[in-house]
Amino acid sequence: MNDSVKVDVWSDIACPWCYIGKRKFEAGVAAFRSAADDRPTVEVEYHSFELSPDTPVDFEGTEAEFLSGHKGMPVEQAQRMLDQVTRIAASVGLDYDFESMHHTNTVKAHQLIHLAKQQGKQLEMVERLFAAYFERGEHVGQDESLASLAAEVGLDRDEVLATLRDDAQLAAVRADQAQAQAYGINGVPFFVIDGKYGVSGAQDPAAFEQVLTQVVALRDTTPEEVAQASQRATDDEAADAAVTR
Repeated sequence: MNDSVKVDVWSDIACPWCYIGKRKFEAGVAAFRSAADDRPTVEVEYHSFELSPDTPVDFEGTEAEFLSGHKGMPVEQAQRMLDQVTRIAASVGLDYDFESMHHTNTVKAHQLIHLAKQQGKQLEMVERLFAAYFERGEHVGQDESLASLAAEVGLDRDEVLATLRDDAQLAAVRADQAQAQAYGINGVPFFVIDGKYGVSGAQDPAAFEQVLTQVVALRDTTPEEVAQASQRATDDEAADAAVTR
């Protein structure tokens, strides 16, 4: 079995659950691949989603204050939520630092991710942007800072600056967002596996391993067999219900 499994991931750099979900997904993929020698590789492509497109590039205030205004809740409640997310992030090896975070608009970061994809460095760029935003207190909304981050993964700094200043990848970002709308995606992270199966949220690694295993198994199943299996399951449920009446 050599065909790779394609996974399209919609996420936003400013989404704390997306970084957590990335780590859990990676653990699930590792478990899936190690379960058997003939397991296919998993090909991952990231797509743009903006949780808060009206956010200014330089938001004045803390992350708790932004969350308070965005969600309509007291700052103290927002801070408790951030503390909880920080603990969950730590459980998957991430060191979130909301106190140092520069809350910002992410459309430029998404353009950078598209440029990096063209040069075969998308995954490295996504990881670097997440780390910059959530762990290192670096700015991911300004052209100059994004160009510096891009140079760290091997992109040409001048090319990045020209791309961002001209919004040369904006159409690609909008196309991703349109596709998300067509799929009915209204929250991230969202994983589309083999172009057919959707998984929403930062699921546990075991859930990702299971769905990858099931997707591969279904590749060798005809539509008629899927329909028959579905009918058998329905019949079994009906029989169980009759027994328990």
